[in-house]
Amino acid sequence: MSIPPSPARRALLRGGAALALAAWAPWLHAAPRRDITVLTAYPDAVVSRVEAAFERAFPHYRLRMVWRMPHDAGPYLLEPGQHGVDVYWSASPNTYARLKAAGALQALNVDFTGLPARLGGSPLRDADGYYTASETAGYGFVLNPTRLAALNLAAPSDWPELAAPAYAGQLLLPNPMEVGFAPVLVDIPLQSYGWDTGWALWSAIAANGDFIGRGGGFVSEEIASGRKAIGLSIDFFVVAAIANGAPLRFVYPRQGGINPGHIAITASSPNPAGARDFVRFVLSADGQALLTHPDIRKLPVRPASYARLPAGHANPFAVADSGGYRYDNGVGQARAALVAAAFGQACVRPHARLVALWRALRAGDPAQWGKVWPLLVSAPLTEAEASQPALQQLFANRRDNADSEQQARAHEARWAKQVDARLDQAARLLGVSA
Repeated sequence: MSIPPSPARRALLRGGAALALAAWAPWLHAAPRRDITVLTAYPDAVVSRVEAAFERAFPHYRLRMVWRMPHDAGPYLLEPGQHGVDVYWSASPNTYARLKAAGALQALNVDFTGLPARLGGSPLRDADGYYTASETAGYGFVLNPTRLAALNLAAPSDWPELAAPAYAGQLLLPNPMEVGFAPVLVDIPLQSYGWDTGWALWSAIAANGDFIGRGGGFVSEEIASGRKAIGLSIDFFVVAAIANGAPLRFVYPRQGGINPGHIAITASSPNPAGARDFVRFVLSADGQALLTHPDIRKLPVRPASYARLPAGHANPFAVADSGGYRYDNGVGQARAALVAAAFGQACVRPHARLVALWRALRAGDPAQWGKVWPLLVSAPLTEAEASQPALQQLFANRRDNADSEQQARAHEARWAKQVDARLDQAARLLGVSA
């Protein structure tokens, strides 16, 4: 039989209960954990660290990560309801522009203090604030230091050095018609040094190397093997190879280009407050610091983040402040397919002839340079032509439209005919059969 507590004990129990409730009150009244659904193409090395740090800082949220590659992400986010996605976070500038145009994004409405709107010539966020860069990858040169030393070659620091005869046979170049990141590499010298000078550089650089048409990661593999000394690539392929033990070094040239990863909030976000908290965290000093982890090694978009890094770490903002990074990725994206196609006709298709003619020119009578050099380096089209929106759109649409493909091939045939006529004339002047 239970014995009722005495009045004094009842008072003590009531006091204890009150203390217990007071201790638990913050949890009882706290907002429930809310899911934030993030659509991304970033690998686990990036996502897992950001996810863990964000949930430590915001324990009332839980991230749900959904993976879609950029070519799938756009259509996915244009479907009704946007599949409950709150945040799109990936490296695909064209996808963000299409989503904004379709009304699939909402304004970020976050504080951009400490986050520049541009890096050199390239914009880092949408002019209307619908999306912004959260990190950036850089383009440059992957080097095999051992092979360079064996050949007594200096490590190049910028594009003009790659045109020197000393590097003949030692370059590996991704084919921009087959490797997705390569059109930017083509366009960097065209923008940074001027259209005609850029094409002249490319003619000599192409003659010093060989083209590779497989996936971008194969550039790192080939350079690591020692078959070539220098390759052109985007940094994350090389970072991954170095992390796996490849004996490589990556150099960001003074005139570099960037491929920003962006972040945006969907128009139909079920949790827009949580989405903004996630965006703020990714852009914060703590969020940006995560990007420099040895397993990630991306370039932060908050310049102050570089003050924490070791001396000698790449800092594109510092280089841009001194006149580097003139490349405008907005201009480059618009004409990427067109420039790649023109490059294919000028440098890839007649590659064997270029190699032979440059070898003959370098070994021949210096008096011939004034006549032959212009024939080898002339651009297949003018910059004014390459700036025409209708022509840019024609080449951008060629894979999805039979009529556009037919017209694009007609332009390519015309460029090829002009290039071949000039190379024929150069061969006659040099007295070679190339």
